[in-house]
Amino acid sequence: MTMGKFLVRWLVVFVLADGLSFVIHAVLLRPTYTALMLTNPGIMRPDADAMSYMLWLHLAYALFAMAVVWMYGKGNTGQGWLGQGFRFGFALWVISSVFRYLVYYFVQPWPGMVIAKQIGFELVAALLIGIVLAALCKNDVAAKAR
Repeated sequence: MTMGKFLVRWLVVFVLADGLSFVIHAVLLRPTYTALMLTNPGIMRPDADAMSYMLWLHLAYALFAMAVVWMYGKGNTGQGWLGQGFRFGFALWVISSVFRYLVYYFVQPWPGMVIAKQIGFELVAALLIGIVLAALCKNDVAAKAR
């Protein structure tokens, strides 16, 4: 993969992952988080405080996107891109979302239903990321063979 292709794919995955995270956590789960903060004060940062850390959130997604694009490039077998993207997205979900939220469930007093919602929404996001990345890389193996 050329540096140009890597950068384009990194940018696409970064925007997609960051955007899906916003939809999941700031829109879909917002009412759940608001209710949770009323019953468990201090479990999450208040909005005003959280905004001062936003750069760190974007940095995290930038690094995530870099690693995801690199991993997919190393594992791309050239088989059907849709199936490969689905499998990659599923694996990505397990190692990034399921792992993280189950650890949160152990460490912090998060209700099980909140964890279940997070894991469920993140499955959709990870599958979309995997499929979009696979679509962007679907001709890489054939191009390498030429």
